[in-house]
Amino acid sequence: MHPITTVHYLALSAALLLIGTVGVLTRRNIVIILMSIELILNAVNLNLIAFSHALHNLNGQIFAIFVICDAVAEAAIGLGILIALFRNKETVQADEIDLLKW
Repeated sequence: MHPITTVHYLALSAALLLIGTVGVLTRRNIVIILMSIELILNAVNLNLIAFSHALHNLNGQIFAIFVICDAVAEAAIGLGILIALFRNKETVQADEIDLLKW
């Protein structure tokens, strides 16, 4: 049985990053776009923690906690904006929201 190495974590992180990026670029639903951004942030966290563990340094893990806090704030603010947009436009499709157009 082979031990789990940093390469395994990096491969999983790359897969999460790819799925998140494809979700942001191809989806029209704002909720799905926000979830895809969360996947991208989780890929970053996985990289930070994997390298922190490999280098025997806690700085990456501490920084990952700050990224998690930032993701929570982003989700709260994003969902608040989404609710306000839904009340105004009655849609959650990103291409139908044109409030900032002249």
